Amino acid sequence: MAIQWYPGHMTQARKKAEETMEFMDIVIEVLDARVPEASHNPVINEMRLFRQRPNLKILNKSDLADPKATEAWLNYFNRQPNTKAVALSCKKPGEANKILKHCLALTPHRGSHLKPLRMMIMGIPNVGKSTLMNALLNRRVAKVGDEPAVTKSQQRFDISETMSITDTPGMMWPKIQYESDGYMLAASHAIGRNAVIDEDVAIFLANNLLKSYPALVNARYKLDTMKHEGGFLDVLKMDGVDLLEAIARRRSYKRHDGLWDMEKTAVAFLTDYRSGAIGRISLETPLSRSEMMQASLPNVVDDTASEIDVDEAN
Repeated sequence: MAIQWYPGHMTQARKKAEETMEFMDIVIEVLDARVPEASHNPVINEMRLFRQRPNLKILNKSDLADPKATEAWLNYFNRQPNTKAVALSCKKPGEANKILKHCLALTPHRGSHLKPLRMMIMGIPNVGKSTLMNALLNRRVAKVGDEPAVTKSQQRFDISETMSITDTPGMMWPKIQYESDGYMLAASHAIGRNAVIDEDVAIFLANNLLKSYPALVNARYKLDTMKHEGGFLDVLKMDGVDLLEAIARRRSYKRHDGLWDMEKTAVAFLTDYRSGAIGRISLETPLSRSEMMQASLPNVVDDTASEIDVDEAN
């Protein structure tokens, strides 16, 4: 899957972020709890390590993620130096209040009138940075939307006389090394629909869920009550295409020519995942991530064609 989505404003956002980070004390990196490592922009880490800034990782949308997978990710990130990871949902009242105390713990020399704490929020598009900003300030100051790349420029606000925070536009990186990362990001809506084919993404997601969450899939779409070749559908024997066709049948999604409307089905299925209608789901764990990287290692070294190019385009 070749993703052609690297809006020109992201190049400018990266340059501005590099300049601003010099004057920041801590980087708050917002990740999608369902895909924590896939939603981690390596460029942010490069900038942060160059400036030697501590990192508070926020696994946002944790109410949509598998709790066991989230716990494994927290343990993984919290073993990294100068890093603290917490899971929360920015949309839940009071959740964002935990962030300030963690920032102060990572920067004990800051947070006074003499040395105010200067925080910087970073992350890829559509992980909830603006929602977090609004929650921290307890008022709507950042534009929030369901489409990626809503925030276009940096915004700085004072939380108190001793704390300030800077919100930054969502930043992707020019080349996504692992193909599955591109699919997971697209499924989780970090990449705009204009850059991907919904049906391809939905098939990838369907295969993932059939492997890791067959019971949730069956419960959502009542597959075992659908007749098929003299019996009933068996979720354990289905692949991604089978699942989408079954959903189309279940919801009577047909085109004018009488064929199943797979495009409409794909959008509906992706919406179910993104909203949590299927259940609490994580598309990767530290273990699955490690296995994927090991399996991809020969291709990463010897086959550059396997990489997903994200060309700069408007």
